[in-house]
Amino acid sequence: MGQHKKVRKAVFPVAGLGTRFLPATKAVPKEMLTVVDKPVIQYVVDEAMEAGIEHFVFVTGRSKHVIEDYFDIQFELEQTLRQRNKNAELSLLSGLLPKAGTASFTRQQEPLGLGHAVWCAREIVGDEPFALLLPDMVMRAEKGCMKGMIELYEQSGGNVIAVEECAPDQAHKYGIVGVGETIGSGFRITEMVEKPAKGTAPSNFFINGRYILQPEIFHILESQERGAGNEIQLTDGMLKLAKMQDFAGYHFRGQTFDCGAKDGFILANVAFALARDDIRPTIEDEFKALIAALK
Repeated sequence: MGQHKKVRKAVFPVAGLGTRFLPATKAVPKEMLTVVDKPVIQYVVDEAMEAGIEHFVFVTGRSKHVIEDYFDIQFELEQTLRQRNKNAELSLLSGLLPKAGTASFTRQQEPLGLGHAVWCAREIVGDEPFALLLPDMVMRAEKGCMKGMIELYEQSGGNVIAVEECAPDQAHKYGIVGVGETIGSGFRITEMVEKPAKGTAPSNFFINGRYILQPEIFHILESQERGAGNEIQLTDGMLKLAKMQDFAGYHFRGQTFDCGAKDGFILANVAFALARDDIRPTIEDEFKALIAALK
């Protein structure tokens, strides 16, 4: 097993407008919508913390200052909690925050796509590998997705992409990878195809929104031409990087909820609520009754 430069930093692109959740997102960033009692972005940051990430880089946009405020101490609230001896609540809040000086925020001034958002983090990330976590994708598993990816990275080096299996007849809806030789808990990626035509997909493994990338991606994105949607596409940049560096796929076997879509967001709330011992006893029968009423 070779020695690879440690993955210390994670990038979170949180500049999106969240138009699929209007009117709520007119005033509240979509990343701050709550799954049970935590904002969506907290679940993703927790996943990065579990994986040992030391520095959290948020690529924000206009009207996203609420996210920066959330990852800071709120003096008035904490002072009130102390006065009322709400020690459990104080401990909860302090445990959610990154350590002082380990969260950075930079602006994506124009909505030019995921590739452009990643490029905006280049000066903070510097010349080292980094994790990229799409904040819409909330995952649940015994071992966090990013933790498993870093374990695979320590074996494979290069770049790592998390993938999941879909029904073969649904592969045309996703970014699909080709499967090569086995590496630890994953495999060598032989190709990447964005939404392949029906019947042409190289596998049924789709990219699910978690990446470990080498810093050379920044140089590629800097001169990357605009692609689909007239945006700078990360996939286009990764295809160029794959000609120079290896890519491995980490097979994630947990649950993924796309909280950027209404159905995924609702399912996430139900799943995480039913997994809570303090909530399930009071809502389980009600959920069963609602489902029964649909029949």
